[in-house]
Amino acid sequence: MIGVVAATAGGRAAAARLADAWPGEVTVYESHPSHESHQSVADGLRAAWRECDAIVSFLAVGAAVRVLAPLLEDKATDPAVVCVDEGLRFAVAVLGGHHGANPLAERLAAVLGCEPVVTTASDRANVTPLDSYGADLGFGVHNRESLARVGAAVLSGEPVALEGADGWPLPALPPNVGTDGALRIVVTDRAEVPDGVLVYRPSSLVVGVGSARGVSAEEAGALIDAALDEAGLAAESVRCLATVDLKADEEGILAAARARGWEVVTHPASALAEVDVPNPSDVVRAEVGTASVAEASALHAARSFGRDAQLILQKRKSANATTAVARLVPKGKLSIVGLGPGARDLVTPRAVAALQRASVIVGLDQYVDQIRDLLRPGVRVLESGLGQEEERARTAVEEASRGRAVALIGSGDAGVYAMASPALEFASYDIEVEGVPGITAAVAASNLLGAPLGHDHAYISLSDLHTPWEIIERRVRAAAEGDFTISFYNPRSRARDWQLPAAFKILAEHRPPATPVGLVRNASRPDETATLTTLEAVRAEDVDMFTVVLVGSSRSRAVAGRFVTPRGYRWA
Repeated sequence: MIGVVAATAGGRAAAARLADAWPGEVTVYESHPSHESHQSVADGLRAAWRECDAIVSFLAVGAAVRVLAPLLEDKATDPAVVCVDEGLRFAVAVLGGHHGANPLAERLAAVLGCEPVVTTASDRANVTPLDSYGADLGFGVHNRESLARVGAAVLSGEPVALEGADGWPLPALPPNVGTDGALRIVVTDRAEVPDGVLVYRPSSLVVGVGSARGVSAEEAGALIDAALDEAGLAAESVRCLATVDLKADEEGILAAARARGWEVVTHPASALAEVDVPNPSDVVRAEVGTASVAEASALHAARSFGRDAQLILQKRKSANATTAVARLVPKGKLSIVGLGPGARDLVTPRAVAALQRASVIVGLDQYVDQIRDLLRPGVRVLESGLGQEEERARTAVEEASRGRAVALIGSGDAGVYAMASPALEFASYDIEVEGVPGITAAVAASNLLGAPLGHDHAYISLSDLHTPWEIIERRVRAAAEGDFTISFYNPRSRARDWQLPAAFKILAEHRPPATPVGLVRNASRPDETATLTTLEAVRAEDVDMFTVVLVGSSRSRAVAGRFVTPRGYRWA
């Protein structure tokens, strides 16, 4: 929840805009003018601090800091705070930059039109911040006191060694972070920690538990603690506790998990019975329907989170409980990112975040050039030329399958005549896939022309490199007979100069000569052009591969020089 503290009419108006823009996310703490207004503002800030995850304060930075300073405890758990000035010119990330304030300042800029002010050093240098490194994967910093020294070394270019990160889809760190260095960053779920290193605890362990009915929390907890200690494993890296669904209400197991801050996940006995384990039990099979609870639960749950798992501690017993520990093999991550039609301000914030979250970028060379300045130092770029789409898709999936964080980029929306479909044909269950939407060329072209896509419409590619012309022709004819507005992609090249006239001829059999036709070349780029003509007057030779062609339905028309397709409703 975001607490918004407003003391003036202007602040209250801005708070209302935020509440409208982010429904369900905002609680407004208003303060009206009075002799005690300063006190009431302070009370609002303190209440927001207690009750919210983040705070937007329409107060001067100094005023907010004076109230909040006595409440500060730990930047990892304190609410993020952004201050916005009365004139709505700046959104200043004051507290918790890497724990929500920086992205909140960006979100405020999008709603209020103010400029985000971010002062954290890593963000100014476009370097992955260490205090949130791997946080979205469940990583935690074991020894936060080492962050400042190691972070300063990373930013200043000193050699820093990184160990244990292989196989985790982590963001890029600068080139000076490698295999050697006096300072070290270690990713480990082992309990023993070397002196003088910055340690991250990955969320890599699953504890499986079985028990007799009525087991106490003390017995179950002591067995788990002893097992982790025996294996030399850190409790901080336990992702969850797993058991059979018959134990979903076993209070001793639930209480032991609560005491350690762990989630409990359960699986049916039929699923656990399919898991091969080293210590099956016929007695357990007869009682619960699976030959193993602790070992099978640990393995099954760990595999559900990763691409595989290993049992690193076999079953251990007490009088009324059993436990085992599995370590998951993490899945890599593939983000398929649409960069939009070309203009930087049409690249979505989510696309920018995905690019900066990646350690590997795969894309067409000219698209990489468009966003190269957004990439983090240390990211590996795999770029290639036109005609190598399948190779890029395969490469991106292979890199993700090795446990890396990969962004496969394309123009427009990656799912529309772009890289998503070839990549997903190669992708299996061993990677996570995220689709990042982009603004398509047809949508960008439509907005330049007016509203040609106001009713039902179809996208058709005229390229016969992968689709026989007979099929394309059948689709054009069907869209013409169905009276769809049509967006033609890949309309005409030097080697394919007859398909577009053929498509126009088919459409002319079903459309009046005055049907609007829009030609938009290089939509949203500096040399964009938009031409509105008619089906009768359009010239195919004015079209190339950088052009989107939009042909209206029989109801489309030109209104004041704009291409409009009516929505088709009868207005009361």
